[in-house]
Amino acid sequence: MSDADQREPSLPSDTGLEARLASVRQGIADAAQAAGRSADELTLVVVTKYHPASLVRQLAALGVTDVGENRHQEAQAKAAELADLGLTWHFVGQLQSKKARQARRYAHVVQSLDRDSVVDAFAPTEAEPAPPVIDGFVQVNLTDDPGRGGVQPDAVDAMAERVLATGTIRLRGVMAVAPLDQDPRPAFARLRGISDRVRLLEPGATDISAGMSGDYAEAIAEGATHLRIGTAITGNRPPAP
Repeated sequence: MSDADQREPSLPSDTGLEARLASVRQGIADAAQAAGRSADELTLVVVTKYHPASLVRQLAALGVTDVGENRHQEAQAKAAELADLGLTWHFVGQLQSKKARQARRYAHVVQSLDRDSVVDAFAPTEAEPAPPVIDGFVQVNLTDDPGRGGVQPDAVDAMAERVLATGTIRLRGVMAVAPLDQDPRPAFARLRGISDRVRLLEPGATDISAGMSGDYAEAIAEGATHLRIGTAITGNRPPAP
């Protein structure tokens, strides 16, 4: 189970999708107001890992425009099946460098740039000298565990510079998952400081992707612009296929 999965709480199965989505939207609005912000500043990315394409179609009918996926094969299949909906697809899981070029055929945003090999895979090649430009976030590891996804905070500047050097990734900002079993707000405050550093390299990289089902209010309080919310909206995930 990934760290992101562990931060997603289990929910009763008898709550309807529309009601859960409305509840989260209200929670976002309340958290934004408490932080002196507007909910219009925030992008809700609904993470639909293991859920069928039919659920994504329901979400789109309820006004959801941004969808997040963790697994390449699943994301690729859903994006193809739902191409008529005009959704913005965010890849939010660990991406293998050998799959990066395939991912940009459907993903508009890759939020998990954390290795040189993945970033370099998006750069132009002789075979593809003018690839499409995608949006990207540098993923930051806010723990001392090197096994966690993301680059360490002191390596973020170098990774951001590498992203900018590709010419094919529009650097949007930084992304992180708060450490488990800790108050998430100090971690999100650290991420906000890292974001300030990245903006010195690229003034347009103003976005912060932080906050999931259990901690999005704390993320909003610390300046998050993108919220990656799964089970609070979709309900408990089906078993892995």
